[in-house]
Amino acid sequence: MSATTDGRDETHEERLDRKWNDMLQELRVMQTGVQLLAGILLTLPFQQTFGDLDDFQRSLYLGLVIVAAVTTALVLTPVAIHRRLAGHHIKDRLITSAHLLMQAVLFTLALLIVGMVVFVFNVVLGDLASAVAGTSVAVLVCALLAVVPHLVVASDS
Repeated sequence: MSATTDGRDETHEERLDRKWNDMLQELRVMQTGVQLLAGILLTLPFQQTFGDLDDFQRSLYLGLVIVAAVTTALVLTPVAIHRRLAGHHIKDRLITSAHLLMQAVLFTLALLIVGMVVFVFNVVLGDLASAVAGTSVAVLVCALLAVVPHLVVASDS
């Protein structure tokens, strides 16, 4: 076995297996969140008051459905790649592509969260409240998904 730079005593293949298993766990968490948000969105047209939405609200809703569908597809893509590449001994490429896809999932999931907040606040309280709530949540989500991880890495240096 060869020692790695992080103090683990694992071979290259063992390291790749560990990274892939870590990614699968993260994908499971993301998939659950995406499924819940998408499921909630898909029930809205069947509510009696859905017909009361104005054109902006309907357009925003349909945009959110598209973002939810794209996010769902992005979450599933690493698994599809793994199924296609299983046994080809190219786990390096699998992990690299899954990493990029997971970044895209985080982006679309953040977009979905902010969009849902804007949608709900717009329906309940109107334009100004939805702009304030959406901006506030966008700042919070950016801080949690981008700034905090950067600070954690920077503090380790």
